[in-house]
Amino acid sequence: MKLSTFATIFLAVISISTATAIPGKFFDRFFVIIFENTSFQTAIQNPYLASLITRNNSVLLNNYFAVSHPSEPNYVATLFGSTAGILDDNFYSVDGTNLVDLLEAKGISWKAYMQDYPGACFTNMTSTSGLYVRKHNPFIIMSDVSTDPARCAKIVNADDIDNDLAADGLPQFSYYVPNMNNDAHDTNTTFAMSWFSPWFEERLQNSKFTDGTLFLITFDEDDTKGDNHIFASLLGSPVKPGGPHTDMTNYTHYSILKTLEDNWGLDNLGRNDTTATAFTNFLQGF
Repeated sequence: MKLSTFATIFLAVISISTATAIPGKFFDRFFVIIFENTSFQTAIQNPYLASLITRNNSVLLNNYFAVSHPSEPNYVATLFGSTAGILDDNFYSVDGTNLVDLLEAKGISWKAYMQDYPGACFTNMTSTSGLYVRKHNPFIIMSDVSTDPARCAKIVNADDIDNDLAADGLPQFSYYVPNMNNDAHDTNTTFAMSWFSPWFEERLQNSKFTDGTLFLITFDEDDTKGDNHIFASLLGSPVKPGGPHTDMTNYTHYSILKTLEDNWGLDNLGRNDTTATAFTNFLQGF
């Protein structure tokens, strides 16, 4: 690797911690974590997920739906505003404007935290351990990210999150994907929540994690046997007082894009994000 490439990556990482935060209409930071292959009914019966939606700063998005099967098109949808015609979990590179372009045009910092990601812009289908998979990483699937060293440097092993919290805090947009065990793909929701609950609760004590942050906890798709109705819950200080709240509006993964666009005044992608509904009904705004 050339020295100039190392310098580009270094500057990209440094810029995350030194950039001035862009104020949002409803929140200053957004953190989404995505679990795997679980129906709404199964998820809502998990004790920890059930406890999250009883908190006074929570919103249950009661009618939230994935957009396709299997996993990969759903992850792509969250960044691209469509499934890009993907119908399986094979190797794809998607060309075209995506969420990263919209965020960077407004100077909004971002990072993708991937458990067991080998780093160094790893583009293979799986890691040696098999715990990291490309199909759950939509950033590496976007060709204008995977071919750009500075952007690729913002896809990191999820262990980096504690280093970021110990320094200047998280970027304004964080996308967290657990590994194939912790996301319930190769295990089940009970196993996944036994990892997530202590991990999440510990970090909720850190103001660098919580201040101005809206959290979205959701799944990529249901268990493929139903209508793709999945669990999705918002949590955090941007939620209106008087909760817990239940929002009966219909939402999809495209609503993530619409919410971010509305919050920061981003351009749109001209795809399904333009007709999606933002999940801002129970956000109090600044």
